[in-house]
Amino acid sequence: MTKMTLLTACWNSAGTIGDTLKSVNAQTYADIDHIIIDGASKDDTVKICEDLGQRITKIVSEPDKGIYDAYNKGLTHATGDIIGFINSDDFYCSDTVIQEVMTAFEDPAIDAVHANLVYVDPEDTAKIERHWKSRQITRARLETGFIPAHPTVFLRRNVYEKVGNFDLTYRLAADYEFLLRTFYTHQIPSRHIPQIWVRMRSGGATGGNFQSVMRQNREIRAAQEKHGLQCSPVRFWTTKTSDRLMQRLRGKFVSAPNILAPAG
Repeated sequence: MTKMTLLTACWNSAGTIGDTLKSVNAQTYADIDHIIIDGASKDDTVKICEDLGQRITKIVSEPDKGIYDAYNKGLTHATGDIIGFINSDDFYCSDTVIQEVMTAFEDPAIDAVHANLVYVDPEDTAKIERHWKSRQITRARLETGFIPAHPTVFLRRNVYEKVGNFDLTYRLAADYEFLLRTFYTHQIPSRHIPQIWVRMRSGGATGGNFQSVMRQNREIRAAQEKHGLQCSPVRFWTTKTSDRLMQRLRGKFVSAPNILAPAG
């Protein structure tokens, strides 16, 4: 059986990481290597991982330089043939997500798979706020600013050997730059699975205030320039604004499975 490595970066996540762990525990796919990279939390994050993490094979708890540094650290410990990230604010929508991922990777021509994601209320995770509906990746779509949701992206191990790790000079958009490098510069073939795989609590480092959102978008524009992607400012901001509005509109009508009891 092909092994899956799931990497979870966390810091002071005692209030949410239990949902993450339960959703990984519930996966029907058997061969999962779940690695926790904790940034020396001051709360009960590590204890909760030790108590609830049935699929955890390693916990590293030490100071780091932020989430992308934790990602890179996690990659050094990954042993699976396929690698995915599930953060401590996120959880899988059903117990068959990893099985669906691994079924897609039975096609040897595919080096990446990605799917859809919903943002949920941080307290009431049954309440969907936005629906990030992805699409098949093409260079033309990437040139409009499109990118798949990182928590839904799974890559073969050899992709990291080819494209490298996360660039820490991007404090808020290193995941975007990494995915752009993967799919635009290196043209790694991916398959879109039209399913909602992840619930993500809204907020976080790039969703909390106007200043952080603008800084993230400046980093995204810098990443586009670095990789030679031609996207005019007008096109970028028009696409960004319309896509955000459509996510909110879809969120009012979409329903997603949830293996956990709704919070609240």
